Amino acid sequence: MTAFQQNASIVWCDETMEGAIVDPGGDLPTLKAEVARLGVKLVALWLTHAHIDHAGGTGTLARELNLPIIGPHTGDQYWIDGLPQQSQMFGFPKAEMFTPTRWLVDGDTLTLGRCSVTVRHCPGHTPGHVVFHNAEARRCFVGDVLFAGSIGRTDFPGGDHDTLITSITERLWPMGDDTVFIPGHGPESTFGRERRFNPYVNGF
Repeated sequence: MTAFQQNASIVWCDETMEGAIVDPGGDLPTLKAEVARLGVKLVALWLTHAHIDHAGGTGTLARELNLPIIGPHTGDQYWIDGLPQQSQMFGFPKAEMFTPTRWLVDGDTLTLGRCSVTVRHCPGHTPGHVVFHNAEARRCFVGDVLFAGSIGRTDFPGGDHDTLITSITERLWPMGDDTVFIPGHGPESTFGRERRFNPYVNGF
């Protein structure tokens, strides 16, 4: 989605078809059409963090479909407050302001039908960044914490390289080498592959 080629994800419970969109940053007609094609009943919008390419469409979509906004952590309040400025700076459609229905903290559990995910707070890219982990499916939606062959930027306000490395090594690696992660940009990978070959974190 968006000119930044951000990965928005649609997740759902196969039994109930209750679902959520992770990081609806923009291109809302495309997202809504895919939800309809899949037959998913949206019950929430989940945010990993509040950069414009991940959160820019959230306020509009929540209003249009009357959906709760879940996440991120309160550390990203100032990024939410600055969404209109981010829109102007990067040439995005003007983002509607919103207040999350629920802020998330480390260890929270979210449910969709009969499925559940665990929330881990993984600051470093932004102070309030969270990830969504389903241990049974061995999948984790990591936003901009980790990429195939790279890691999230830490040069934005509130970013911190050492904090990001700690988040990756102490929060993501224990999920298991065979866990597939869906990043905010680019292709999927596994934590094991990145531990071995990613030059930014293979020494940890």
